Formats: sequence, structure tokens, C-alpha cells
Amino acid sequence: MKIVPILVCAVALSALLAQSPPTRSVWDGVYTDEQAQRGQAVYSRECAACHGSGLTGGEEAPPLAGGTFTSNWNGLTAGDLFERIRISMPADRPGHLNREQVADVLAYIFKANEFPAGKTELQRQVEWLRDIRFEATRPQK
Repeated sequence: MKIVPILVCAVALSALLAQSPPTRSVWDGVYTDEQAQRGQAVYSRECAACHGSGLTGGEEAPPLAGGTFTSNWNGLTAGDLFERIRISMPADRPGHLNREQVADVLAYIFKANEFPAGKTELQRQVEWLRDIRFEATRPQK
């Protein structure tokens, strides 16, 4: 029967597409300045007590800006960082932030790490965010 080979090819193609590497980078302007401003307000209210007002970290919370932070996340995706924040932050109320707040805070973190802003807001769906590579240094073009 000819349907079986077609079905096998379709399944294989969808598996390949699901494993495709991210096509964009944090250096491609994946958030807006307005979104980062909203994120700064959420960060000040929900995150600064532990991570510091300058994103420098605290006694038990790691920094969210600078070389240590960017090297720790290098090679992962914006989706990975989004999910980490969404599921485990704030530490005293994990999962308290909604997806919009998490995306806004992530935009603020990107701005604090001097990744360029763009014209489109950072998405709130992890599937889309997994298409954005976190790269500690600007790639050569």
C-alpha cells in the first residue's frame, strides 16, 4: 500500500522540523524598548529584592546581567530562559507571573545585557521563543 511510505515520510519530516536549530539570535532585535520598560517595572516589583536593582544578584540569587549570566545561558534559547522564569520565579511564589509579565521581564533582562531592541515584541509562547538562540557575544556576519 502506498499510504504507509507517505505516512513514514510525513512523520520523519515533522520530526526533522521539530529538531531544527534556532534561526534567530538575541542579537536580532527580538524585543521592543517599550516592552523592556514594562519589564523593568515588573522586575522592580517582583525580582529586585533577590536579584538586586541592578540585576547584579544577591546572597542566594544569581546575577541576571553581565558575563557570568550570559556565559551560563550561552547556547540555550530564549524559550529555555522564559520557562525557567515562568516556572520557578519569583522564588517565594513560583509561577506567580503571567506569560506577558515573564516576556516583559525577559525583554528587560535582554536590554540590561545590551542586546539590541527591535520593532516586534518578544513573544509569550515558548514554542516561538525556542527559535531564538541565546548568544553571549555578537555573531560575526
